[in-house]
Amino acid sequence: MESLKELYKIGMGPSSSHTMGPRKAADAFNRAYPNAVSFKTVLYGSLAATGKGHLTDFTIKEAFYPKPVDIEWDYTTLMPKHPNALRFQALDKAGHVMGEKVVYSVGGGTIRDDETIGQQVNNIYPHHSMAEILEYTSQKRMLLWEYVEECEGADIWNYLQTVWQTMQATMKRGLEKRGVLPGSLNLERKARRYLYKAENSPQYLRRMNNLFAYALACAEENASGGVVVTAPTCGSCGVVPAVCRLVQEICEFEDNTIIRALATASLFGNMAKANASISGAEVGCQGEVGVACAMAAAATCQLEGGDNRRIAYAAEMGLEHHLGLTCDPVDGLVQIPCIERNALAASRALDCATYALMSDGDNRVSYDDVLATMMQTGLDMNKDYRETARGGLARFFKEKVLRIKGDNK
Repeated sequence: MESLKELYKIGMGPSSSHTMGPRKAADAFNRAYPNAVSFKTVLYGSLAATGKGHLTDFTIKEAFYPKPVDIEWDYTTLMPKHPNALRFQALDKAGHVMGEKVVYSVGGGTIRDDETIGQQVNNIYPHHSMAEILEYTSQKRMLLWEYVEECEGADIWNYLQTVWQTMQATMKRGLEKRGVLPGSLNLERKARRYLYKAENSPQYLRRMNNLFAYALACAEENASGGVVVTAPTCGSCGVVPAVCRLVQEICEFEDNTIIRALATASLFGNMAKANASISGAEVGCQGEVGVACAMAAAATCQLEGGDNRRIAYAAEMGLEHHLGLTCDPVDGLVQIPCIERNALAASRALDCATYALMSDGDNRVSYDDVLATMMQTGLDMNKDYRETARGGLARFFKEKVLRIKGDNK
């Protein structure tokens, strides 16, 4: 597995695969051809299907500015190595191609090309499954966050401090803002309202309503193109911060305790990224919100005193009970059902941690088993349910809107 720095990325929303990844690729291609007069970009697969709603064209034009870039939306060609594919071309004054490169945005803001896709780069973790990590840490009598430090080095805590500070800043902004999110849905921001209701709720409801408000705040900031931390993606960025903030408030933990929980959570996100996928275009939302729930469940279980095996059990449940979850963004926007899913996955993460803590830590299905299942489920899933906005809620919502418009004529 790569460093957790490749999992927790700080950048602009609304999509790690559709904005952060393409922006990174466009910046690199622009630097490679400083003498180009103009550029052309072809978007394939999911990038073409939902790129406009995800602001893919905007972020690419911004990367090449002030030089012009022609963007072509290829809705029919499916590139064989990954559904999120881009082709960049650098053009001279006469319009001749100076250079060309195909890249793949594989999720979480990570970019691969034809040489590196499917390969692990900068592999700093020596173990390749959660079973191996649990066995190693058991032998060494080591906690999971200590294993992260052993592999990453002590400097990783400074990076995680920045990650946690950014998560908190995102929540703060999201809780303060009002109004309507950008895009065709005219969706109202709800985090501030939920926080107000939480403060005026009975004690037994207050904590859960706070949790919802925190998750909504991050997800709404992401939907508006604000700065977020991928955990593991932009579209699922609200789950881990929400549960960490709630548990910190309840237990009055220091930031260092939360940061150690983020380190442990990263192992489960990184393992999903290495052995399965965190790309909605490849495996559906089970790879985004499902993995985020697993990460949050692991973090919560550690914060509440769980040992390594109970932590792994909590993570396994968090993902297992999201298996088959489709990625069906209405109008191609990271809003419906994405924002609401963050809040509900945060709630489920707490349940999974509690359940695991009550157990003896021994479960028949491992996290590795669930990752393999998730990947196969994603491959078997109809492509219309993998971030194309052609199936599921996206399809039926569109049909309903067209029907209403027809009735009103």
